[in-house]
Amino acid sequence: MDDRSKAGDRPASPGVDRALTVLEHLVEAEEELTLTALAKVTNIPLATCASIVYTLEQRGYATRRVVGRSHFWRPTLRLYGLASQLVRDADLSRVATSEMRMLADKLGMPVHMGVLDGHSVVYVAKAATPGFVQFDTYSGKIAPFNLTALGRAIAAYLDPDELEPLLSRLTPGRGPNAPKGGRKAFLSLLEDVRQHGYAMEEEEEQAEISCVAAPFFGIDGHVAGALGVTGFARDLTPDRMRDAATGLVGLTTEVSRRLGCPAESLPRAVPVS
Repeated sequence: MDDRSKAGDRPASPGVDRALTVLEHLVEAEEELTLTALAKVTNIPLATCASIVYTLEQRGYATRRVVGRSHFWRPTLRLYGLASQLVRDADLSRVATSEMRMLADKLGMPVHMGVLDGHSVVYVAKAATPGFVQFDTYSGKIAPFNLTALGRAIAAYLDPDELEPLLSRLTPGRGPNAPKGGRKAFLSLLEDVRQHGYAMEEEEEQAEISCVAAPFFGIDGHVAGALGVTGFARDLTPDRMRDAATGLVGLTTEVSRRLGCPAESLPRAVPVS
């Protein structure tokens, strides 16, 4: 690797990079964090970390609970407000609300809409199903793009210059079928997605959970997001997987039409069988 490549890996603004790292760890943490714990997990000097969290507190992005001499930090919902405004502006979450609901009711499984944000998939809408058991999926959820059917369905249709940076961010799965291949295996998987028109993920991100998803496209013919179905692996039998794929491909074709994508710009896929 030459010096220019190394320089390209360094953030343009180290201060902003550190602030975002702190904020991301606060959001991802399952419990409140002390300043010492936050500095340790982010590998940021304690004094710098303190300056960042105090600024986040002043701007309304973090808050703290004081117990004796200890301060416990957590994020606020201000980020959610910004994200919600962004989703409303894009209006994707409302483009097929009733159809997502109908498909969820037909399959007895939740239907999600996701978009790519960096190297992650963000869930922007969900049509849930009634019942005691609910999957840990919700609007605003973030997941690694390569471990979800939603992310794979989107990645398969990215332009090469958009896909290339993502190939160095392949996240290992925790499920029993977690993929062990690297870049080459993932590119082969994306070729399968393009051939069939939909993506699958079977107990790769986590045990007992599988999903299938299909992409939709915007007015310029560029992939804009994906719709997916999530279910227990035991319930998503081959027949039900095909039913889900058929329903999703039909729905994403309609969503693409509503977003202004010309019919001739839609990719041609083999029939679901």
